[in-house]
Amino acid sequence: MAEETGLGKVPVVAVAGHDTASAVLAVPAENPNFAYLSSGTWSLMGVETETPVLTEDSFEKNFTNEGGIEGTTRFLKNITGMWLLEQCRKEWEKEGRKYTYAEIMDMAVKNEGVKTCVNPDDPRLANPVSMTNMISQICVENGMVPPTTDAEYICCIFESLVRRYAEVIDMLSGMVSFPIEKLHIIGGGSQNELINQMTANALGIPVVAGPSEATAIGNCMMQAKAAGLVKDRWEIRKIIATAFAVKTFMPEKG
Repeated sequence: MAEETGLGKVPVVAVAGHDTASAVLAVPAENPNFAYLSSGTWSLMGVETETPVLTEDSFEKNFTNEGGIEGTTRFLKNITGMWLLEQCRKEWEKEGRKYTYAEIMDMAVKNEGVKTCVNPDDPRLANPVSMTNMISQICVENGMVPPTTDAEYICCIFESLVRRYAEVIDMLSGMVSFPIEKLHIIGGGSQNELINQMTANALGIPVVAGPSEATAIGNCMMQAKAAGLVKDRWEIRKIIATAFAVKTFMPEKG
């Protein structure tokens, strides 16, 4: 490639090896007692550990151990994310109702009292013919009144995700040897301030949102480390915490 492009001899840097690994490097954490949520179409929630967590409990709850930077392990669980909302939006568009993201957030805020929820990781929600119909079906099965308006579906999805985040944090807390004092939300989903606040309320710990482009930032900073410009991941995180705008959401009593 260097020959074909005329670049000649250029350094080749092995970065974190995976987009999520690069994103976790960009978590602006102050100490190891944190969990992260890489939030987008799909969500990945986990912690950074020095060694893999190889227990029967982690196996039964379907957690994974993946390679991280500087020999660490990303102990995490995959969670369905904004996929639920994206599929609903496609249905609504076909029916002539197209909402901007700002409109969706406004609808959610105005109907925030809706507490109907489903398990977003229910296999039936992976790729149903109709996402709205399947959400309604699951609600009925669980003895809940299903959503009747687009706004109620949005609130149901948000509430479902937040409750699932709380469940997974609880699982993680029981499987690692350190207290989880803070949740860092990175990726595109970190820009959803309503869910960020709902998550802080549900978890009872501070939620730090950002950076949204964590994968690209982590990738660049590993190259900086290879160039000898930074020492380790903690120096990298300190730089990121000051260089990029992040927002902290404190738990509110409601």
